[in-house]
Amino acid sequence: MSSLFDPLQAGSLNLKNRIVMAPLTRGRAGESRIANAMMADYYAQRAGAGMIIAEATAICREGYGWVGAPGMYTDEMEDGWKLVSEAVHKAGGLIVLQLWHMGRMSHPDFLDGDLPLAPSAIAPPGQHRSLMPPKDYVTPRAMGLDDIKRTVDDFAHGAQRAIRAGFDGVEIHGANGYLIDTFLKDSSNRREDAYGGSPENRARLMLEIVDAVIAEAGADKTGLRLSPDEVQGAKDSDYVASFTRYAELLNPAALAFLHVKEPSRDADQKPRIAPATEAMRRVYDGVMILNEGYDRDSAAAALQNDLGDAVAFGVPFIANPDLPERLRTGAALNVPDMETFYKGGAKGYTDYPFLKDAA
Repeated sequence: MSSLFDPLQAGSLNLKNRIVMAPLTRGRAGESRIANAMMADYYAQRAGAGMIIAEATAICREGYGWVGAPGMYTDEMEDGWKLVSEAVHKAGGLIVLQLWHMGRMSHPDFLDGDLPLAPSAIAPPGQHRSLMPPKDYVTPRAMGLDDIKRTVDDFAHGAQRAIRAGFDGVEIHGANGYLIDTFLKDSSNRREDAYGGSPENRARLMLEIVDAVIAEAGADKTGLRLSPDEVQGAKDSDYVASFTRYAELLNPAALAFLHVKEPSRDADQKPRIAPATEAMRRVYDGVMILNEGYDRDSAAAALQNDLGDAVAFGVPFIANPDLPERLRTGAALNVPDMETFYKGGAKGYTDYPFLKDAA
């Protein structure tokens, strides 16, 4: 039986507690897409987390698709991220970089007019809310085998740069309706080749990326994030069965951790057991991090019932740089300012008070 405040060994990553900072897009890299000193301050403030998973970071130009999001595909971007990793380490923290390809959730406005990439030519629903004014998502271009090989290589290069930039490891973004997630789910993957059809085929790109990233970062420094339920229009007709199979297929990789995002609350905000996460836990051999809707009590209960090994918190970390201490003492949490979530500048980013300041 574990508590939120016990240490955890995840591969070669030594977490001082089991409170993980979830990856959170904040849009502070500006037009340059380069991490900066303000971002270094933001992450260093949150170094009390057992592990920080830095925000989704584009691995290539054609995988980019959010205003102000950072990238990791040029030397300048690599140098910018060094500022962040050094600041977090100086503050006593542990940080990994999330490697991101947005797939069909990007837009030609980010891609010099090119169409986004996807497993199949199926547009996601809704509008791209990072663009002002918002624009409808477009029908993406179905990836050819050369596109797939190039993308696998881009993930590997992103991992290589992350390790050179001083990160303790990497997390592959396989969730939230982005590229890998759309391959995993049968609503967005209608391919009839080796990358579509059965769960084993739909997992092929994910597993190829996992292998390529491991070759650069090491399995003991590589994590993967998945979201079994429907997110941004990507859904699977039998998501519990499919993602249970994916968990089994990942076992041989011996990843440092598997990070599963599935709502832990129902529509009325009452606690619930996430069905796919629970099924994946039964078959997955490694460290599992839970995410989505947990608070102090539900996170503690999840660990006590062995539903996971750690819990990732998202929005609470935005407003509470010292979240682990607040959870430990039962102190009140700062209220997040949602208007500043994706806007540039320090307001609503590095200016939330610590407990010691409030006192």
